[in-house]
Amino acid sequence: MKIISKNDIDRYIGVDIEPTAWFVVNQEQINQFADCTLDHQFIHTDPVKAQSTMFKSTIAHGLLSLSMIPYFAESFGYHLEGSRLGLNYGFDKVRFIHPVKVNSRIRAHAKLIAVEERNPGQYVFSTEVVVEIEGETKPALSAIWLAMQVVP
Repeated sequence: MKIISKNDIDRYIGVDIEPTAWFVVNQEQINQFADCTLDHQFIHTDPVKAQSTMFKSTIAHGLLSLSMIPYFAESFGYHLEGSRLGLNYGFDKVRFIHPVKVNSRIRAHAKLIAVEERNPGQYVFSTEVVVEIEGETKPALSAIWLAMQVVP
């Protein structure tokens, strides 16, 4: 995460950030996500049954791929100098474009598109994020991620 001054925010808007490192989505992680969300649909958790589908394997939950964005943000995110708190503020325009098959490698591409001071010392960062799947022409997802940082 890169530390920036609130006076320099405008310098970072619209700049493509270097992609993150690759991350392997394995069956154990998919199963743990299914346990947490109680979404045990066979396409996620039953490798044998999933082989008979058009995907030929299990696939990650779309929400699992989306939930990886805060992890990826450790690489692409901006941290305001003196920030004492960072919060996930939500998402705008989330689209699940292509399934992530088990053992695929994914990474995030990001671009800061806006920063708004909602209340004094409360900055909402809007970041365009695309999660790429290695070897696929279509990304797993695209979203606008909103994160709030609080500075004194």
